[in-house]
Amino acid sequence: MIPRYSPKDMAALWTDEAKFERWLQLEIAAVEARVEAGIVPRSALDTIKKNAKFSVTEILEIEKETNHDVIAFLTNVNSYVGPESRYIHEGLTSSDVVDTCLAMQMRDAGRILLKDVEALVAVLSERAIEFKYTLEMGRTHGIHAEPTTFGLKLLLWRQEMLRNLDRLKRAIEVISVGKISGAVGTYQHLPPEIEAAVCEKLGLEPSSISTQILQRDRHAEFLTTLAIIASSIEKFSVELRHLQRTEVRETEEFFGKGQKGSSAMPHKRNPITFERLTGLARVVRSNSIAGMENVALWHERDISHSSVERVVMPDSTIALCYMLRTFSKAVKNLLVYPERMQENFDTSYGLTLSQTLLLALTGKGLTREEAYRLVQRNAMKSWENKVPLKKHVLADGEILEHLPAQTIEQLFSPENILAKLRKSVDAIFARNGL
Repeated sequence: MIPRYSPKDMAALWTDEAKFERWLQLEIAAVEARVEAGIVPRSALDTIKKNAKFSVTEILEIEKETNHDVIAFLTNVNSYVGPESRYIHEGLTSSDVVDTCLAMQMRDAGRILLKDVEALVAVLSERAIEFKYTLEMGRTHGIHAEPTTFGLKLLLWRQEMLRNLDRLKRAIEVISVGKISGAVGTYQHLPPEIEAAVCEKLGLEPSSISTQILQRDRHAEFLTTLAIIASSIEKFSVELRHLQRTEVRETEEFFGKGQKGSSAMPHKRNPITFERLTGLARVVRSNSIAGMENVALWHERDISHSSVERVVMPDSTIALCYMLRTFSKAVKNLLVYPERMQENFDTSYGLTLSQTLLLALTGKGLTREEAYRLVQRNAMKSWENKVPLKKHVLADGEILEHLPAQTIEQLFSPENILAKLRKSVDAIFARNGL
């Protein structure tokens, strides 16, 4: 991922230095396990621990000749260790190292993302409570529908992120496995007990079965989970972009002092953060497709997955980390305009209470078809004449035969609307633990 979208702590997990550090950690753990099993002398382990190190620059130079990164790594480490280096990588195959250490990187990246998701949940919780009763027009198909609150919108997002939290925990669990099972997964040169011991030292579970590699459905699940989380961030961002449109302007991205919105139009205050997040979601989602393409490999393995993972694993985790932190900050600083929400609510002439009126009529004995006809004909007049629905209803003798004017006034009163909504909002918040 380019530096522009790379949080330092997440990006640090994917450097060559970090990768080779994990490789060395695994190689030493494998020697330790064989010492504990009585296969390797402890003096060899002491020498290896004392002298083992690597140089990224030297490894990359060696790789130019070997065209094999693991061999280049081992050649470099062995040059520092000396004769006892014969115990390093003994009985292992390259994928024992690469796959197990990639699992460690993915697990560690997942743990960072868990904290970021939890932080976003906290921000959404705080702002949902803040705007719990802030009246806002609910929209379906982009058209005014029925009353809701801005707090409910934020609560909805909070609950979605809690589900994403569960998904991410599951994905981390699925990927937190290692394998030291040899060239085709049959433990020809090291017993399963060594694999179990090494994995325990690395904080992983041994895969119950493998080939030369860990199966890529695990990696696909991890990447797909990241894509779902990114899609949630995109969903929230798209909504806030719509709400910042000039005609709507119910919320607005914070605009800092000295910030510029356009090189040509000085008046512009654009939702650039939410647009940026929308774009990055496309990257993370596309990478998940590449992850699924990696599932079908030849026989006990081929290497077609490797080049893909060198790109998509760092890019997806880094991009999502950036997205989560950026969106959390944007929501925390989001400007909210309740007065504008009320103004927009009032522009639809009370038409959003059409269902309330319909149910009041059916409650008086009319069939749904009869009630629908009466309400719709008055609603269409309101749209066409730009006159409040209540005024047309109070002038409709057929409706007045079933509903007295006082009841109609009460149905359309702002106090009644808010009272009913408040009761529902309280129930929904309580049901979701807020």
